[in-house]
Amino acid sequence: MAESFNYIAFGNREYVEGAVDIVEMSRGRMFEYTPTDIEKRLEDLGPTSIAFLEKLPTFLCSEIDRSGGAASMVVKYGRIANTAPGRKEVSTTFRTLIDFGEVEFANVEQAKDLFGADGFQLYRTHWAVREGDAQKILIGLARLKPDIAKTVEGQLGPDLAAATAEPPPREKKTIGIANNVEEFLQLLYGLPAKGSTETFFRGHEDARFELTPSLLRKSPDGAWQFMPNEDRLCKELLIAHYDEFQSDQYCFDRLVRMQHYGLPTRLLDISGNPLIALFFACDGALDQRDSEGEVIIFRVRSDKVKYYDSDTVSCLANLSNLTYGQKNEIDLQLDILAFNEAPVAKKLLHHIKSEKGFFEARIVPDDLGSIVCVKAKRTNTRIKSQSGAFLLFGHEAALYGIPEYRPNDCSS
Repeated sequence: MAESFNYIAFGNREYVEGAVDIVEMSRGRMFEYTPTDIEKRLEDLGPTSIAFLEKLPTFLCSEIDRSGGAASMVVKYGRIANTAPGRKEVSTTFRTLIDFGEVEFANVEQAKDLFGADGFQLYRTHWAVREGDAQKILIGLARLKPDIAKTVEGQLGPDLAAATAEPPPREKKTIGIANNVEEFLQLLYGLPAKGSTETFFRGHEDARFELTPSLLRKSPDGAWQFMPNEDRLCKELLIAHYDEFQSDQYCFDRLVRMQHYGLPTRLLDISGNPLIALFFACDGALDQRDSEGEVIIFRVRSDKVKYYDSDTVSCLANLSNLTYGQKNEIDLQLDILAFNEAPVAKKLLHHIKSEKGFFEARIVPDDLGSIVCVKAKRTNTRIKSQSGAFLLFGHEAALYGIPEYRPNDCSS
């Protein structure tokens, strides 16, 4: 595996300038712009994942600033330790080894080339694990800041810990392998009973597939494929098929119909029928017949299952109406009062009120960052035949840490 480094960026320059000790990053921004294979091996943030992260050299940067025609960013180089994942945030101790201060670039392209970043990454608060040689980056920074070149030389040399660091292997909680329908059902019957829950299933023909809605899928290098254009994609489909959406009362209803059209959405199909999930696990193309299919089992507390007209569902679904820039303004760390005073919250409220005029101006930040199980209206044959329900992904939500059972089925 290639060498890697931590790239931690903040939009608030004051957070990076001066003395830095404790760094806190929103859990939802962890591992953005990280190669997907590495991300999936680290997302649990268990002890072996943290040990890997703490072996890596770390660049702590501000988002790039283009005011005045120049491109510049605050850059520090150092190491992290005492990393502690929480439900909302990940905190770590940052020890500065080199403070480059304000680094000026000839243009944004120079900064992108130096850090191996794309344009979006330089303008977004996030924590990425990037593949690359940290020492080459240090040499490049020394050319831009010759007054501290000698300090940089003192940090150059073989970094054996980083060079040999490997992220932990991925682990799945698998209950067994079935080669036919009977074996599959026996595995399900053998599961321990769990009261006050509803069970849902999802099947796909390749066990390497991720439990990620199409909207939130990334390129192999970790860059978003569709997310930056979510609002435009939805509007373009509405323009093209306006009459088809006239009967949809809620934004969630529209997303379900858009999913039916094949548009990337923040919905992940699940089913209340295990045999339907098994069908999709076996229904691969001819070139995938050698792949191992997979069925994932979700047990959801009955009181947590939502319906199409839920207020929480309206809040999450209407995120699709916000631009990418507006989504980047969302701060889920704020308390309820402060969050609802923010301009982006008022914009979101405007969209919610277009379908629920009675909705109270009290959006709960914790809800907005959640994943909810939603039962949809059975408005088309596909949803009816699949006993359709969906996982609706909120702002920067991911399925890490959610218990799941994955009985594999290799038959076709």
